Amino acid sequence: MTLNQRLKFGYYRLAVASVAHRVADVDYNIEQIKQVLRNGHSSGCDCLVFPELAVTGYTCGDLFFQSLLIDKAQQGLIELAKFSAELSTLLVVGAPIAQGGRLFNCAVLIADGEIVGIVPKNFLPNTQEVPKNFLPNTQEFYEERWFSAAPDRSADEVVIGGQPIPFGDDLLFQDLQRPECVIGVEICEDGWVANPPSGQMAVAGATVLLNLSASPELLGKQQYRQQLVRSQSARCLAAYAYASAGAGESSTDLVFSGHSLIAENGTILCETERFSFDSQWACADIDLNRLMNERHKNNSFAASRAAGDYRVVEISNALPVATEEHRDLKRHLDRHPFVPSNSAERNLHCEEVFALQTTALARRLKHIGTKNVVIGLSGGLDSTLALLVVIKAFDLLQLDRKGIEGVTLPGFGTTQRTRGNAEKLIELLGTSSRVISIDAAVRQHFSDIGHDETQHDITYENCQARERTQLLMDIANQVGGIVIGTGDLSELALGWCTYNADHMSMYGVNCGVPKTLVRYLVSWCAESAYCGETRTVLEDVCATPVSPELLPPDAAGQISQVTEDHVGPYELHDFFLFQVVRHQFAPQKVYFLAQQTFIGVYDSATILRWLKVFYQRFFSQQFKRSCLPDGPKVGSVALSPRGDWRMPSDACVSLWLKELEHGELKQGELNHD
Repeated sequence: MTLNQRLKFGYYRLAVASVAHRVADVDYNIEQIKQVLRNGHSSGCDCLVFPELAVTGYTCGDLFFQSLLIDKAQQGLIELAKFSAELSTLLVVGAPIAQGGRLFNCAVLIADGEIVGIVPKNFLPNTQEVPKNFLPNTQEFYEERWFSAAPDRSADEVVIGGQPIPFGDDLLFQDLQRPECVIGVEICEDGWVANPPSGQMAVAGATVLLNLSASPELLGKQQYRQQLVRSQSARCLAAYAYASAGAGESSTDLVFSGHSLIAENGTILCETERFSFDSQWACADIDLNRLMNERHKNNSFAASRAAGDYRVVEISNALPVATEEHRDLKRHLDRHPFVPSNSAERNLHCEEVFALQTTALARRLKHIGTKNVVIGLSGGLDSTLALLVVIKAFDLLQLDRKGIEGVTLPGFGTTQRTRGNAEKLIELLGTSSRVISIDAAVRQHFSDIGHDETQHDITYENCQARERTQLLMDIANQVGGIVIGTGDLSELALGWCTYNADHMSMYGVNCGVPKTLVRYLVSWCAESAYCGETRTVLEDVCATPVSPELLPPDAAGQISQVTEDHVGPYELHDFFLFQVVRHQFAPQKVYFLAQQTFIGVYDSATILRWLKVFYQRFFSQQFKRSCLPDGPKVGSVALSPRGDWRMPSDACVSLWLKELEHGELKQGELNHD
């Protein structure tokens, strides 16, 4: 990843550090901060955050009353400012600052050789009247003994090294190179209270929230801290960086672990090792573009207003010089964003999705009062999952499984493998069964419209699909039931369904499930709910290539029409779908992310080819999504015209394809083939 790409695609390289340090040894601590800062600069960090009172140490106690220590800390900050002139990294470090006869626990921001702002510690209440004493003063905390709170400041500036510097808890810092990067700072306890300052900063425009902390470790506190940081980043639709004091701070009755972490919109991106006496730091690329898109979509966020006004300090930090070390994107990218990579998480995910599907269908059946459903079974993944959902819904409602009409509709392309699996499942699961060949009826259609059966075109295929749907609808009328749709989310995105055929049903149970997840759901059902021959059949379904089976089998009787040969790999299309619909990313960024994610799997030309296909089909096939049957939303991406996705059927794709073609000219820059 080049520096231009980082800027263009909205990435901000943020780091948190817990340094090796000594209590009250300012010279030593400054040198440790410098060393980590050098490493951060070498790695292209835009911002590096150090712990609360990192310059002096947090546990100095009554030594904070010693003017010698306070003066030395100020000298240390001036030294760090001079040191930063050679670097391109914004430094945020904790230090005690004196003003107007009071001492404040502060975060000091240093950029391009200057101290650009100082934020004192504070709890931000809802009312305009701020109590004077509300620094931590319980259990092991005695900060009120030494420090004053932000509202006690006597001016909005403080002088250090002869220079006036903005001072206060009403400061935000905006990066001029990245206007969407607005930094808000709070200190330790500020982030643990009921109404953290970071919430107000976020609605005032802050996208990157920093917390300088010296939080001692206790049993179970690591998980609580993770939850706190993750939750605040999600509530604020922001990045949240938490830098905590390390083991060198441990003294007398307390142990500090140096647990520092970065979260973005509810997801932890990186963490440091705990209980180390050496300096530890962790780095992640924050996606500012994603955060802004999330805010644009969130009406509740847009309606929020900050309780007070903020002063904005502009930062013009030098951009890092691009090196090989900068190229890797420092954030995890999910190749399969709809499918958790961890097997335990994946099983829980499948259980939850399956519960959503079955509950939705059971509710619909209860509402209309029917005890009968009709489902067409092909022996493929989608119809198998739909059947398993129907079985579970019937069992929940204590309905007779014989009310499930499992209909097999063999046609010109049906193979013995898929037909055998479909019929075997019907038998093993105890549903009603019908086998109806569509050959004669479709040939009658061909005769009626004058179509040559040897011409295997779209008419040849769609006549079969529509005949199947007509039969299912007629059977539903016959038994007083409803037709259960089997099409999945990926097929809807690509329009890979026949209009008014498999596109239509009376309730679509799979409409919120992407193809990459369907296989795992069937596999999960096989392992968790079935055994013996039923599990064997389900496992074979999972191993069967995805195909509509509308073209004749090959000479060996095997499937000749493999869907992914025509529309492209579903793992790519599901990846594209997630980035385009969930994050609203532009084509070049989707292309870039796919290259980063599928290194060694697909080359750039292959990714570009199928991404163009995705955009072309996604736009041209909206008319099918505009008239979908009801079906449950199960994840963060859904395409229902009544819910998450409202798009005109006649929207033009040219703007998106032109941007992609522009990106194609720069494939050398978007490397990693």
